[in-house]
Amino acid sequence: MGKGDMKSKRGKIHNGTFGKSRPRKNQNIATKKEQSQATK
Repeated sequence: MGKGDMKSKRGKIHNGTFGKSRPRKNQNIATKKEQSQATK
């Protein structure tokens, strides 16, 4: 579990790749932005 482990999130961030542990888009972030814009 570290920067050399390509199956971990930290390893994928270090290598600049995406996968199961590091998806390209996080749906939770998008929904939070939509909620904050809707309340304004």
